Amino acid sequence: MKIGNREFQTKGHTYVMGILNVTPDSFSDGGKWNDRDRALKHVEEMIAEGMDIVDIGGESTRPGYTGYTLLSDEEEIARVVPMIEAVKANFDIPISLDTYKSGVAEAGIRAGADLINDIWGLKYDRHMAEVIAKSGLPCCLMHNRKEADYQDFMQDVAADLADTIHLAEAAGIADEKIILDPGVGFGKTYENNLEIINCLEELNMFGYPLLLGCSRKSVIGLTLDLPVTERVEGTLVTTMFGVQKGCMFVRVHDVKENVRTIKMCEAILNSSN
Repeated sequence: MKIGNREFQTKGHTYVMGILNVTPDSFSDGGKWNDRDRALKHVEEMIAEGMDIVDIGGESTRPGYTGYTLLSDEEEIARVVPMIEAVKANFDIPISLDTYKSGVAEAGIRAGADLINDIWGLKYDRHMAEVIAKSGLPCCLMHNRKEADYQDFMQDVAADLADTIHLAEAAGIADEKIILDPGVGFGKTYENNLEIINCLEELNMFGYPLLLGCSRKSVIGLTLDLPVTERVEGTLVTTMFGVQKGCMFVRVHDVKENVRTIKMCEAILNSSN
């Protein structure tokens, strides 16, 4: 799969997507990277630590929390477009734009985004699929629900993702441009989150590469009874599961530690080949 000017294997290696939140209220690092110079320094550090793609987000969706601020398109564009342009001008790294709004996606694409990462799997904004298809860019489509109300959890997740895939196909998004995200922390209970990490391989039925995003999330905090600043080790365990189950990407805050975990996991898994 080509993302930006780089070719990525869809199988056989797990890449690291580094998180750059240009928000004042993200659950883990809100306000840390709002300043342009600090943000660019952080991107430089993550690249040096082995990041393969940077995911830029301008609105906190705060999984597991309530009361986050819903931004207008204009506010979100004002946050993300200058940062996309600055990263593009200073670094040779593919850029993912984390948004579920078609207007923001259009502006980000014009600014140089290389991938659209939609946490609502094309279901929030009916124009999003069309915008992505027209751009020809790859996309990551996440499973999400407003309420964690399931009859048979994994079957229901699969049915929801099938609906997302249908929306993508109907709009003309090519199969080879799609990545799926199981949506850890979104529309799921604590037990659901543990189950979907453990059962990731069931989503291989669709034939699309997977992205796993568990970094510092509440499922780790609840399991280990730790604040968001002390969830690195728990995140690394989820990354190990992602590698073992063949995920194409893990989306993380702590790049260096996750790169090392992936390298060790893959060395062990490949030792008998």
